[in-house]
Amino acid sequence: MKYKDMRKTFVFAMAGLCLAFQACGQQQEEPVKAVEVMPQQQAVNRLKISDFTDVAAATIDGVVHIKTEMTQMTPLYQSFFGFIIPQGVQKQVYSAYGSGVIITSDGYILTNNHVVQDAERISVTLNDRRELPAKLVGNDPATDLAVIKVEAEGLTYIPFGNSDLVKVGEPVLAIGNPFNLTSTVTSGIISAKARNMHIIDNPHSNETPLESFLQTDAAVNSGNSGGALVNSQAELVGVVTAIASGNGNYIGYSFAIPSNLAVKVAGDLQRYGYVQRGYLGLQVTEMDANIARQTGARDIKGLYVAKVVKDCAADRVGIRQGDIVLRVAGKEVNTFAEMMEELGLFSPGDEVEVDYERNGHTETVKAKLLNSKGTTDVIRK
Repeated sequence: MKYKDMRKTFVFAMAGLCLAFQACGQQQEEPVKAVEVMPQQQAVNRLKISDFTDVAAATIDGVVHIKTEMTQMTPLYQSFFGFIIPQGVQKQVYSAYGSGVIITSDGYILTNNHVVQDAERISVTLNDRRELPAKLVGNDPATDLAVIKVEAEGLTYIPFGNSDLVKVGEPVLAIGNPFNLTSTVTSGIISAKARNMHIIDNPHSNETPLESFLQTDAAVNSGNSGGALVNSQAELVGVVTAIASGNGNYIGYSFAIPSNLAVKVAGDLQRYGYVQRGYLGLQVTEMDANIARQTGARDIKGLYVAKVVKDCAADRVGIRQGDIVLRVAGKEVNTFAEMMEELGLFSPGDEVEVDYERNGHTETVKAKLLNSKGTTDVIRK
């Protein structure tokens, strides 16, 4: 599977087959903690790591090899005196491979949606070579994440780290199964954050793809999709998803979904089978010198509000076209990807603080996020 922009070809790191409107953004029940360590639990029981050999030893058993199978019926024809005569159909079985990260000791595994989507059979091979059947718990094409489950207990899992704390230049390891070479570890650094590469394809849904990738130069190839990106504390900070390549192989940098977004998606998929996504209801443009000059903005920061969806969260608290959104939930947002990543951590019904500039003055409001149907109800598949 390949998706192209004007300059590069982006390839999902899987073997075998492999600025937008925010819809009107649900009061939901008390969320279940789907994973055993949440992102904010940073200082508790941290491993004493001396170097990356300890990190690899602590995490390699938490990454699995995933094999999927799907059946395709292919028509058969025969030429007879110049006539093409149908001869029935032939059943062909296709296999694809990827990676996954164990996130609970009782067998929940996080992977990419493109690894397991449309699979008729899913099997997981653990690092100790046990092979187990798996079932799909839920998938989210908008973030390219999915959760599968194997029946097992006492599995080694990788705790989630806080991807907001990851810094450019920080060393990381990528663990996965490139070219079906199981339990492969590569190293690199975080080379950028909040990358929106326009590579997630979501043709069967009106959900806006949510991309805010961590960029790394750790070597990633076909089969790494769904694998782990871990920091020096042996914590999961990203789920490896794609590489930038003209030939399908690693040429210098790759991309991972940040862990803070992944933990929210995983929790919703486990509880509801569907991600409870909250929206502000804004169409925005990233600020540049031109827009700053035209609007009289004090700095070239934030997101210019091009349109507000009527009766959505932002509209209800008085945000208007021409305002400049500076912070969401206390975090500066200077790109569409940064805003989407921050909102992706919340659910409909949550109140989120938004700081915006209007006529040189900064205002702060609390907006109650809504779902894609304009309510705060829980959406289930």
